[in-house]
Amino acid sequence: MGIPELLFLLQGLKWTLALSAIGFLGGGIAGLLVALARTSERTALARGTAAYIALFQGTPLLMQLFVTYYGLALVGLQLDPWQAVAIGFTLNASAFLGDIWRGSIEAVPRGQVEAARALSLGYASRMVDIVLPQAFRISLPATVGYLVQLIKGTSLASIVGFTELARAGAIVSNQIFKPLVVFGIVGAMYFALCFPLSLVGSWLERRLAAPTR
Repeated sequence: MGIPELLFLLQGLKWTLALSAIGFLGGGIAGLLVALARTSERTALARGTAAYIALFQGTPLLMQLFVTYYGLALVGLQLDPWQAVAIGFTLNASAFLGDIWRGSIEAVPRGQVEAARALSLGYASRMVDIVLPQAFRISLPATVGYLVQLIKGTSLASIVGFTELARAGAIVSNQIFKPLVVFGIVGAMYFALCFPLSLVGSWLERRLAAPTR
């Protein structure tokens, strides 16, 4: 495999990183709203977000990307592959991160919330000053773990013709007829991205669990 093929793979890696970043950041912002709604005392809001989470967790990501690209086109909203996969991954990430953070919010000791209410702190003040800082700390290992899954999941974006790392590898393999070499390099690139994050997640889990032992 020559320099042009390697540069093409690096171009695919760039789009994998960009898609992962957009999905994680956009999904993180939306996921926080989902988590707050899911833990809301308003029954309709909590049930609505529970259904939203169940929908995205209960269906394959591949199908979600397919529906985002082809389904929206059927109703007149024509998106290019980049826009479609960005929206698809953002929606998927918002459901998973929202559920992770919902669990973290509920893991904050109930007594602290009740004490804040006894001090007449409003909802915003309770969440920003007391609940969310602790929930964020609790959620870090699972959040990092989801980011690893998101990076690997970007390989499914090829279903709508988006050229990320895995699709770039398939294109190069079809050109030079050396699939083991090409996908060995592709796998090494994914490993270089995901393994350090897995180590960070494991370290955070041990670090945060230490005070409880």
